[in-house]
Amino acid sequence: MNDRVRLLLAASLPPLAIAAVGMTHPARLTFEAAHHWQVMHTVLLPVFPLLALGPWLVARLANRAAGVVAGFLAFVYACFYTSLDVIAGIATGAVKHDGGVGLGTLFRVAGDLGDIGSYAYFAASAVAVAVAARQLGILRAAPGAVLVAVGAVMFWQEHVYRPWGVLAMVLLAAGWGWLALARPQHAAQAVATS
Repeated sequence: MNDRVRLLLAASLPPLAIAAVGMTHPARLTFEAAHHWQVMHTVLLPVFPLLALGPWLVARLANRAAGVVAGFLAFVYACFYTSLDVIAGIATGAVKHDGGVGLGTLFRVAGDLGDIGSYAYFAASAVAVAVAARQLGILRAAPGAVLVAVGAVMFWQEHVYRPWGVLAMVLLAAGWGWLALARPQHAAQAVATS
């Protein structure tokens, strides 16, 4: 398997896995949906941080310094967005199943933490897209850049609720995939071997 295909898989499979699970996301947290809500977010717990691979790997392949910056921002995303999922997904599902007292507070705290994660994801994506556009040329990078930008905003607004949050994940997978495949083979090999 060549390096571009590995990059494509590493950047695109996490959002596609999230999209698949997101197809089961209940529209609202009700008593009947509480257990599924909790289990679904528990299943996604190790997958959400993997969204950070897209911006980190794309930036790293274009420029090592940008890779460090995007990697740091991707780490911030992974920490803070995971807290959103733990609180607004796992904890609220459990609390709702046990009677629902305190849900408003949990959702508010989770939303604030999730926003920090989302902003870090935007910033990591912007770094990655900027250095990819510099390396590939604006026209060659533009389709991937647009898909990533729209997907990142939709993800922030819609989490992984159907249909728009699921679409956000598909757009992120397509955008990172585009940027992975648009890259010259020798560029991917140079970074992979260094």
